[in-house]
Amino acid sequence: MSEQLSARIFAELESLILIDPHTHINPHAAASTTLADIMGYHYYTELAHSAGLAKELIEEPGIDPKEKVGRLVTQLGDLDNTIQVSWLLDICKEFFDFQDEAITESNWENLYDTAAKKMAQPDWEQQVLKQSGLEQVFLTNDFDDPLEGFDTNLYIPCLRTDDLVFHLSKSETRERLAKSTQMDIGCASTLREAIGKLFSHFTSKGARACAISLPPDFSPVSVTADQADSVVRSLYAGSELSCEEARTVSQFVFWTLAEYCAEHQLPFDLMIGVNRRVYEAGVYQGQDLYDKRTSLILYKDLFNAFPNVTFPVSVLTSTSNQELVSYSWIFPNVVINGHWWYSNTPAFITFDCKSRLEAVPKTKQIGYYSDMYKLEFALPKFRMYRRVLANVLATDFVISRNWSEQRAIELGKLVLRGNVETIFGC
Repeated sequence: MSEQLSARIFAELESLILIDPHTHINPHAAASTTLADIMGYHYYTELAHSAGLAKELIEEPGIDPKEKVGRLVTQLGDLDNTIQVSWLLDICKEFFDFQDEAITESNWENLYDTAAKKMAQPDWEQQVLKQSGLEQVFLTNDFDDPLEGFDTNLYIPCLRTDDLVFHLSKSETRERLAKSTQMDIGCASTLREAIGKLFSHFTSKGARACAISLPPDFSPVSVTADQADSVVRSLYAGSELSCEEARTVSQFVFWTLAEYCAEHQLPFDLMIGVNRRVYEAGVYQGQDLYDKRTSLILYKDLFNAFPNVTFPVSVLTSTSNQELVSYSWIFPNVVINGHWWYSNTPAFITFDCKSRLEAVPKTKQIGYYSDMYKLEFALPKFRMYRRVLANVLATDFVISRNWSEQRAIELGKLVLRGNVETIFGC
């Protein structure tokens, strides 16, 4: 009975047209052109490297796309237990009519050629969007992105601010900021004004959020322009900052971002807890790991200071998830957001999803985002989440709590789509 119930709920959730609230899609090249675009996703390169494929073979300069896929295929047998390979098979079956049980050294070339022909069709991007049931896709835009040459009603701009907060000490970042704002920046007040110009530019193009990825030791505190001015002047004069001075600049810029989010009524997406370059010899994007020292207590001043700013928060571990559940339980402006990165497997999603649905107001949960770099990944990733969600709704709500099937479906639709619309103003 529970399996049939879960299947019916899943079918209803599968029919829902979605808004994906966080991706890394390039709107100028949203869909893949070869199977290498798909298998070049960091999940496959880092898993293949972990299983024994040399980094030099994966990242050889100038490697032909077909050759790269052939090399990665040699490791797929060791990876066929992973959920990531199930995503790959889902893509190949749904989009490229692949019928075999596994991608092997004997069948991959035919799959590659079939995929290349399909991807060469002029309306391939539209086909993928339609088959995936995607209505809108949120982007992750550099702060100096002109936001031109694409449909901002389909691909929703989002101001990504990591460089501003953590890399302003780089002359390249300062030059990009000056060029994009057409400002002569040299002090805290002009820096603040320049950041304001970025917000005006992004909101004029339909941006729906500001976002940042944060290390586990970052603590946002209020730093005013007066307090930061001498350090900012030193930075723009070319002086090398101490660690403490660099932290002051980061905190000033971050707090300024929060102030402009309040002014422009933009949600501020916080993706908390990633340590960069832990595995320094890893493949591209396969070097970063989570850190259990992360605690949301570091953000209490922020959450208290900006009650009118909505903070959709992503965390990397189930330990952090329990803390996030508690903060979203208490703080009206803290919203649970997706299942990020190392928590993006069915076992962790199930545990985290159960605790969220049991404890947090249903209107404060963004169930899932794909975090994808190519459009083809929306279908298998959201399907994975919808299967988990359907099982949780069936067992924990219909069977255990005597909810009607329709009531459970409506809850699923709310966390999958309805809350994205209300929280981000879509």
